[in-house]
Amino acid sequence: MKSIFIDKGKQPTEKELEKGLGSTFKIWKELELFTVQCYPSAKCEWKFSGEKFGWGFRISDKKRVLIYLLPRDEFFKVAFVIGEKAMQKVLKSDINEFIKTELLRAKPYAEGRGIRIDMKDREKVSDIKKLIEIRIAN
Repeated sequence: MKSIFIDKGKQPTEKELEKGLGSTFKIWKELELFTVQCYPSAKCEWKFSGEKFGWGFRISDKKRVLIYLLPRDEFFKVAFVIGEKAMQKVLKSDINEFIKTELLRAKPYAEGRGIRIDMKDREKVSDIKKLIEIRIAN
């Protein structure tokens, strides 16, 4: 499933994002703000990843993407690439076992294991915030 924003020539606006995400827009903004509060010099930007994927939003430090926010119809996905050091912290944390299992199942690459989590309600917000903190620290 690709982004709800697929026009390469038109970066999504805040108003379009709010309309597209519906009730999950507030959760998106909460996670965006939380990430920037945890890492104040973070760079926030929209990126067009090609016709297959459309527009996505990323928050980066100087060297790497901390979190990806991927807009879908009435919800969004949160994506992370978790390196080995961070992976060990996640496994020792109280993060939901489902997320840990998904990370363990993910194929390991040099930069880490990738995971995408559907955000359709507030159920996983505290786990996502913990992943953000671990990602920033490692």
